[in-house]
Amino acid sequence: MARKGQLRDVQTRLEGVIMLDLFTTIMLLSGIRMVVRLYHEEFFSETRGTARRFLIVGAGNAGEALLREMMRRKDTQYEVVGFVDDDPAKQGTEIHGIPVLGSVDQLPQICRKQAVDEIAIAIPSANRKQLRRVVQVCQGTKIRFSTVPSLTDIASGKLRVSQMRDVEINDLLGREEVQLDMEQIRGFLANKVILVTGAGGSIGSEMCRQVCAFGPKQLLLLEQAENPLFFIERELKQKFSNVSMIPVIADITDKIRIERFFAEYRPQVVIHAAAHKHVPLMELNPGEAIKNNVIGTRTVADAADAYGAECFVMISTDKAVNPTSIMGSSKRVAEMYIQDLNKTSKTHYVTVRFGNVLGSNGSVVPIFKQQIAAGGPVTVTHPEMRRYFMTIPEASQLVLQAAAMGEGGEIFVLDMGEPVKIVDLARELITLSGFRPG
Repeated sequence: MARKGQLRDVQTRLEGVIMLDLFTTIMLLSGIRMVVRLYHEEFFSETRGTARRFLIVGAGNAGEALLREMMRRKDTQYEVVGFVDDDPAKQGTEIHGIPVLGSVDQLPQICRKQAVDEIAIAIPSANRKQLRRVVQVCQGTKIRFSTVPSLTDIASGKLRVSQMRDVEINDLLGREEVQLDMEQIRGFLANKVILVTGAGGSIGSEMCRQVCAFGPKQLLLLEQAENPLFFIERELKQKFSNVSMIPVIADITDKIRIERFFAEYRPQVVIHAAAHKHVPLMELNPGEAIKNNVIGTRTVADAADAYGAECFVMISTDKAVNPTSIMGSSKRVAEMYIQDLNKTSKTHYVTVRFGNVLGSNGSVVPIFKQQIAAGGPVTVTHPEMRRYFMTIPEASQLVLQAAAMGEGGEIFVLDMGEPVKIVDLARELITLSGFRPG
């Protein structure tokens, strides 16, 4: 009897221990969840009265990185209310205590229910078609939206809330990213003195940005107009403070000035982006087209030969193919000159042709933007008109890739992808500007 009593007592004690352990486990799990939620509420309590309610599209690595960055900043002006994501496995889950509320198609209802003030698109891996769909849904909400930087910036740890930017026409109509041989380009540019002519122009300035990313020994920015040169130099110094830069105001047709410049700085790679390229203007001013595009190119190319440059890269145009305009003809003559020079020079002379560049000076994009800013109308010559387009960064990268591959004498023609209807381009710009096409 005594032994049975002892066994019953032990059993009672074991049951008590199990119940206590179960209760403790439940309390700990609930406590952890509560601590996370309390931290989240306490974090946003200081700014809740004035904070903008923020919704993140994309519950992947970029969305999580953006949330972490916002939570680290004590002075944040945003309260993240949730995510949306098309992955069913993520819907209903939480990221650092913030819920994934639904899919992209549910965005309008979620924004109304959560009283969202601003939307961040955090899916940098999305292709153009996917991004257009997301943008269309965001536009339907009538709420301001922006996008995170590129995958490269995220991978390098540069993602910051302040780097959020508006979705641009390049994002929607540009082609999928082309894979480049980055090591080949780095070997072509790293630790060398690089000269970019026309450095203040739309193409020249982007060439400077791309070159700086590959660690040149020195970047020489040659430009005739002082204001564009001032702005691009200031931008580059802020972004690439470790790169030595020399801004130079000079006219490429001034032979004495150009020769003195080459004698002093001895550039090893010359990227010749300076040119007159407005077709109607050059028809009215043929002498200036010849002077700048032919004589200017000859002056810089001869100096590259005389002072031992390794490579001379001329940026040309598809209008130089069977030219029908003064501008196209002047570029074709310049191409022929440097091809002939390549036969006798130790410098490798390479030409790269491409067509219309989205957003470049003289393209339809700035013209459409001006028409939209003025209240319209946006004029399109013919509804079925199509043009080949390339983004400025992509064109610049491909120029560098072609230059790195070239052995001298080649004319590289960039694949411009599929043609884009001008009317579609106009519609996208109108909607991105917050208006509805008529």
